[in-house]
Amino acid sequence: MSFTLHGLPVSGGIAIGQAHLISQATLEVSHLLVSPRMVEKEVARFEAALASVRNEFATMKQSKESGPADIGAFIDLHLLLLSDPELSEVPKQIIRERRCNAEWAIVQQMERLVEEFEKIDDVYLRERSYDVRQVVERVVRELAGHGHASSRTRGFKGENLIVVAHDLSPSDVMAFKDQHFASFVTDVGGATSHTAILARGMAIPAVLGLHNARQLIRDKETLIVDGTRGVIIVNPDQRVLEEYELKKSQIELERSKLKLLKTARATTLDRVKIDLLANIEEPDDIPAVFESGAEGVGLFRTEFIFLGRGDMPSEDEQYEAYRKVVKGMEGQPVTIRTFDLGNDKNLFEDREDERRDNPALGLRSIRLSLIEPKSFQAQLRAILRASKLGKVRILVPMMSHGHQIDQMLAAVEQAKSSLRCERIAFDENIEIGGTIEVPAAALAVGMFLRRLNFLSIGTNDLIQYTLAIDRSDEQVSNLYDPVHPAILMLLSHVFSSAEKANIPVSVCGEMAGDPNYTRLLLGLGLRQFSMHPAQVPAIKQRIKQSDIAEITPIVRKILRCDESAKIQEQIERLNAM
Repeated sequence: MSFTLHGLPVSGGIAIGQAHLISQATLEVSHLLVSPRMVEKEVARFEAALASVRNEFATMKQSKESGPADIGAFIDLHLLLLSDPELSEVPKQIIRERRCNAEWAIVQQMERLVEEFEKIDDVYLRERSYDVRQVVERVVRELAGHGHASSRTRGFKGENLIVVAHDLSPSDVMAFKDQHFASFVTDVGGATSHTAILARGMAIPAVLGLHNARQLIRDKETLIVDGTRGVIIVNPDQRVLEEYELKKSQIELERSKLKLLKTARATTLDRVKIDLLANIEEPDDIPAVFESGAEGVGLFRTEFIFLGRGDMPSEDEQYEAYRKVVKGMEGQPVTIRTFDLGNDKNLFEDREDERRDNPALGLRSIRLSLIEPKSFQAQLRAILRASKLGKVRILVPMMSHGHQIDQMLAAVEQAKSSLRCERIAFDENIEIGGTIEVPAAALAVGMFLRRLNFLSIGTNDLIQYTLAIDRSDEQVSNLYDPVHPAILMLLSHVFSSAEKANIPVSVCGEMAGDPNYTRLLLGLGLRQFSMHPAQVPAIKQRIKQSDIAEITPIVRKILRCDESAKIQEQIERLNAM
């Protein structure tokens, strides 16, 4: 019987093949009472399981060069989580205090940690709860004597297989690396989950968040995965199968053509040069940047090196990460964003963990940096030290007041002064920029233009804050509208103001990587896009097919519309030109 499932489209394209179900390791463990004389043996059993999993991840890390480039970051994160006292020490306390088995102790601690993660407003950080679950699942499997992750891939042979799982961990993907598989399909996961990032990095279709696909799909059933629409068709009839085979061939042909654009300049039909940059999260993303044909890094999200630990990384640890990226880009520009975390995720040992009802509007990003001057200085010094190695810019998130900009600039000068005193070289003329992601910053953009060297618009947050929409909330996510009249007015105001002040501005949010909005943004005045590396070729193609002189008058008409439906109609006409 044929039926259709709908999920979250996280990596575009079409895959057709046989379902390969991955067994789900259960975290529903029994609660056993351990006799007093066996408590320390149970602690030792737990420690042995941790050591075994650490060794497995360490071995994977040594061989990750032969796997997907993105996976190294998640192996590092899982190693950090395994070393975090919250997972490595607290379960031992639970075993001793409650005289319980190791499996139950670590699952109890996991549930507490996951509950805390799910309170975090930031989507990327909230989805790290999946990583906590996967690390614990791996330890539980080891305690149960189920062996290494490779056991989950036994029998994984053949062409065009589609992996169907409740979730996938980095160890699963590493075990698959020598096999050919066409797509990921999982019950859980979001757009910033590691499975989504890996799928985009490997350029294979993926649909996540299907909830019950693992229960509804049977092994070896024929599947069509439409990663663009977020649709799974199970056991399609011949007519549907032929239709999607044709679509798949067309997509593959188009991708082959896009690869030819790698070395081409991103220039419009009327010879306007457009800068295409890449968003990255860690040093291992650099090969993907070069493969995409991007001309530099427009956004280096430094949050990754802050995750999975209870304190700030040292200045030297941060410098090493920034050094790898700057050296790896071989002279191309690198924009490093200072950390964009909130007080709901306590990184500082000397601060109380105070809960806020709405962390999105609370102490986060630059607000947090300014009240933690020692930590902020460590990051600024690390970035400045790396600036001597190439073209580096500093990007500061979430500013909304002039005094915040002034305090931030004073902190940069303090970091420079301390490095001068130590005779440590850095770029004295390093450029400082700010993200426009708060409506107040967009409306009063003049205070940014007078103080900073460049701007970067974070459309994801700007849209959420302007429309008061949490796009991760399924009940209201349908109201998330990138072309709402208010959003277009704010974007137009920022672009025109920046042009008058001769200050460069880029867009680093999801709109930059969506070809549907490329011509709209060009017509609004955008000349620098920053996006996931895999999105660069399609955006470059759309740019090369566009004439700004023809687009601009149409976009001006769109700005006069005050209905989203009419705006969408006009954008469709614009893209059909």
